[in-house]
Amino acid sequence: MMREQFDVVISGGGVAGLAAAAGFGSAGLSVLCVDPAPPVIERDEDGADLRTTALLQPSVKLLDSIGLWARLAPHATPLQVMRIIDAGGPAPEPRVCHDFDAADISDQPFGWNLPNWLLRREFLAQIAALPNVAFRPGVGTARLVTRESAALVTLSDGSSVAARLLVAADGRNSPMREALGIGVTTLRYGQKALAFAVTHPTPHGNVSTEIHRTGGPFTLVPLPDHEGRPCSAIVWMERGAEIRRLLALPPQDFESEMTARSVGLFGPLKLASRITVWPIISQLAERFHGERTALMAEAAHVVPPIGAQGLNMSLADLGTLLRLAEEAPGTLGTPEMLARYHRARYPEVRMRVFGIDLLNRASIAGARPLRDARAAGLNLLYGIAPVRRGLMRLGMGMGA
Repeated sequence: MMREQFDVVISGGGVAGLAAAAGFGSAGLSVLCVDPAPPVIERDEDGADLRTTALLQPSVKLLDSIGLWARLAPHATPLQVMRIIDAGGPAPEPRVCHDFDAADISDQPFGWNLPNWLLRREFLAQIAALPNVAFRPGVGTARLVTRESAALVTLSDGSSVAARLLVAADGRNSPMREALGIGVTTLRYGQKALAFAVTHPTPHGNVSTEIHRTGGPFTLVPLPDHEGRPCSAIVWMERGAEIRRLLALPPQDFESEMTARSVGLFGPLKLASRITVWPIISQLAERFHGERTALMAEAAHVVPPIGAQGLNMSLADLGTLLRLAEEAPGTLGTPEMLARYHRARYPEVRMRVFGIDLLNRASIAGARPLRDARAAGLNLLYGIAPVRRGLMRLGMGMGA
C-alpha cells in the first residue's frame, strides 16, 4: 500500500485546524487536514456552531499574515469597549459597572467579532485556493505510529499517510493525544453554556457586555444587525440543573428569563437563532508535544468562554509553530523544534487556564458575601489605572 507523504498532517478540521491548514499552506508546505465530521458553514443548518469569537489584535495580525483576514474583515464587528457589570446584589440590577476601553492602550479596537460558522466557511474558501493543501472531510485519524523521521497515521478510510509534523487539533478528547499517552488535568464546574443570537431595541454600540450575578457570566457580544434590528450573540453560563430548566421553558418564557438576566440593559431580548448547549470545563495537557507531534487548541488546553481567550490562545499556538517552522525549516517536527514550542507556549497557557478558572469560580458564586467580594475586587482592579491597563494588555495577549 502506497503511503502519501506530507510535510504537515492536521488531525481536526475545526476553526483552529482549518486555520493551521491555511497557515502551513501559505508557508509553502504540503498539508493534509482531516476531520470525521464535514464542517457546517451555514448559520441555519443543523450542527452550525452559533458561538462567536472575538479575534483579538494579535490574532488578527497572524490571520492577516497568512491571507485569512482579508476574507474575514468585511463580516467582522469591532469591539471597542468591554463592559463588566456586577449584578450580584439582592435585586437583579447593575450595582457595579466598568468600561474597559481599548483606546486606553491602543488606537485599534480590542478585536473583531465573528460567528464560528462563518470562520469555517471563509477558512475553507482560503484552503481551496491553496494547491498544496488537501482537506478531506468525513475522514478522521484512526491510528498513530511515530518514528524518529515521521508520524505514520492511518486514516478512517483505511489509507495511510506520513508527515514530518503531525498537528493534533482534534479537540478536548483528542484521539492523537491519547495515542501518544499524554495525560490531562481537567477541572469541572457543573456548568453548561447556552449559545444563541438575539435582537434587541437598544443598539449595542460595539460594546461587549459581561454580566455577573450567579451561575456564571451572561455575555452579549455585538453582531451586525439582523433583519434591521440590533443583534448580539449571547453566551449564558449556568449550573446544569438551571440550564435544563431554561431549556424546558416555552420560547416566550425563555425570552423573559434572558431579558431579566441581562438586567434589561438592551430592552426586551428576542431569539434570533436556535439555542445550542456546550459543556464547560478547564483542561490542560501535561505537555504540548510527542514524537513528531504538536498539540494545539483544545487538544492542548480548554478554558471557559471568559475574556475571549479560547480561540485566541489556539491561534497563538499556531503562530508559534509557524514562526519556528520559518526560522529553521529543516527542523520541522524534530525534538528540538517541539521542545521549543512547548517552552514557548506551556507557561503562558498554564497561567491563563488557571487564571480563567479563578475568574469562573468567582462568577459562579451564589453566597452573598462572595458576590460582595467579587464586586469589591472589580472596583479595586478598575480603580488603579496602571493595573487596569496591564490587565487589558494581558487579556489581549500583548503582555502586561
